[in-house]
Amino acid sequence: MDKPLEQEVQKLVADILEDYKGNRAIDKMEDFLDQPDKDVIINIVNKMLRILFPGYYRDRTYRVYNAASQLTLQIEDVMYYLNREIAKVLKYSPDQCADSEKITMAFLKRIPSVREYLETDLEAAFDGDPAAASKDEIILSYPGMLAITVYRIAHELFLLSVPLIPRTMTEYAHSVTGVDIHPGASIGKYFFIDHGTGIVVGETTVIGEHVKIYQGVTLGALSTSGGQKLKNKKRHPTIEDNVTIYSNASILGGETVIGRDSVIGGNSFITRSVPAGSRVSFRSQ
Repeated sequence: MDKPLEQEVQKLVADILEDYKGNRAIDKMEDFLDQPDKDVIINIVNKMLRILFPGYYRDRTYRVYNAASQLTLQIEDVMYYLNREIAKVLKYSPDQCADSEKITMAFLKRIPSVREYLETDLEAAFDGDPAAASKDEIILSYPGMLAITVYRIAHELFLLSVPLIPRTMTEYAHSVTGVDIHPGASIGKYFFIDHGTGIVVGETTVIGEHVKIYQGVTLGALSTSGGQKLKNKKRHPTIEDNVTIYSNASILGGETVIGRDSVIGGNSFITRSVPAGSRVSFRSQ
């Protein structure tokens, strides 16, 4: 590097370091090692995929005859890294005295329940998509199945009041699949996302069982102009059992309920409840 350019770089560094002294949220530099590590959280998700689907996501060294030792290794890895990350994020929680080890163990004990839900999601995808050649294809290649799986993992942590980590997990899935499901949403069994790209499911959404949604669907808030004043309020719709929502439909508002056995046509825009058994198309307000 020639002398004038080196001097320019040194001046640039000095200017930016001076800008760091603004005491703004973006200026934080201290306690770097105490900040949650996004890469580690993503690694935890990938390890959980191996635990949840042992025949599909696995190490090259995996052998059926040493399944117990492989599972033990995966569980211990998740336990170690998740405990460490939870300990970091508890500073964002009102209950900062919570025990990260107890939370981690409580989460791991929910794995059989998560797998029970995933089996029904897989069945719904296979039964609902004539293009699916096999359940293997769905697990390995369907973005909707991956997004639902990561949501199911993150939702359990959300229910345990773990800050930040659940959202990091679902936003990772969002970046990979194009499906944005907030970990706070409540979603029943037999949930099927077809195609998936552009789907948004808001934090306070409630979805029943046997619900099928297509690409571009938004289950959102009617208005967020209230900002933080709307925190912990029901802002997103309720979708009852056996509902199908076709592509690019928008269903908005915390008081909006889509009655069971309804079909919502593509591009519909709904801001008020519809009764059970409805057939809605185009625009309903």
